[in-house]
Amino acid sequence: MSLASLAVIANSGTLTERLGALHTRLLETVPMVDRIACALYEAKDDQLKTFINSTRTGEAIAGYEASLSNSHALSQLAQSGDFRVLDDIASAIHSDTAHSQWLKAQGYQSSFTVPLFDHGRLLGFIFFDSCQRAAFTPQVQRDLVLYTSLISMMISSEIATIRAMIESTKLARELTELRDFETGAHLDRMARYSRLIARAIAPLHGLNDEFVEGVYLFAPMHDIGKIGIPDRILLKPGRLDPEERVIMDSHVAKGVEIIERIIGKEGDRHFPESELLRNIVQCHHEMLDGSGYPQGLSGEAIPIEARVVAVADIFDALTAHRPYKQEWSLDDAFAELHRLSAQGKLDADCVNALVNQRAAVEDIHARYTDSQPDHAVRA
Repeated sequence: MSLASLAVIANSGTLTERLGALHTRLLETVPMVDRIACALYEAKDDQLKTFINSTRTGEAIAGYEASLSNSHALSQLAQSGDFRVLDDIASAIHSDTAHSQWLKAQGYQSSFTVPLFDHGRLLGFIFFDSCQRAAFTPQVQRDLVLYTSLISMMISSEIATIRAMIESTKLARELTELRDFETGAHLDRMARYSRLIARAIAPLHGLNDEFVEGVYLFAPMHDIGKIGIPDRILLKPGRLDPEERVIMDSHVAKGVEIIERIIGKEGDRHFPESELLRNIVQCHHEMLDGSGYPQGLSGEAIPIEARVVAVADIFDALTAHRPYKQEWSLDDAFAELHRLSAQGKLDADCVNALVNQRAAVEDIHARYTDSQPDHAVRA
């Protein structure tokens, strides 16, 4: 297949779909590659996270993350930029991590690992696995170079697009001179609470790690429409009157308008994740019983990504200090989430997913603290 044809595949559909299509083409010339998987690296937390995969033999691992610093071999690859070939996985891997146990259980005999970099920054790793021993000969490695470049290109391009969108929203906030639109700590917490929930409920809905990562990246943009709300309303210390509430609630429609301007008219075609982002912005204030806004959606009509972000947003609003309210304890906030779930307003699976990961919630709450500004945006 020509390079041009491969490039078309690498730019059509979601990342998971594109990787699967590339894998299919790869099998025509290198039939011994049973699995291709990509893990992303988040430097801020030193975490490697499962992301996308194409698995033809074995069961894919999902919802897994681990500290890069805990893997001497991968840390060396990250530093050197070299690749690694394991001709006999069973004899080469001696650690007892969940990933190592999973790898051996799948029956993979050999592997080829390549670090991914984006402008000198570690982006993650590509893993090629085979059920044949010593499958990755020098010739096979040369054949995989083109595919490695294409995979790296499509992931880097996707991440760059998302980062550009996030930077655009940050610039918009600065241009409006909205002093306390959302604290950086709030956005960090929102993203991480959302990821905890999304990762836990993904198997229940047949969703993959690409979905989880999308929720994590887009959750901080949920209230972008608030840049269009006047400070006299956004920063008002007391209760809003009915007229002010109407203006405040309009931030959802304003947010959708901003996102669509950033994405452009061809956004859905060139940016498959645009629907995920739009759903988060448009539906995170909807409630399962139909009492939310702006559309009054109920039940399954509310996209699962919006249900995830709604729980994360309410929980952080309760547990964060604001000039107009005291910070709630985690126990009280968990109890409130359960109460709202029992009333049929919040998704019970999403609530339980957060509550059942208390240790991780405590860590996020402690690590990403607000700087206690003089003013703060109401939830």
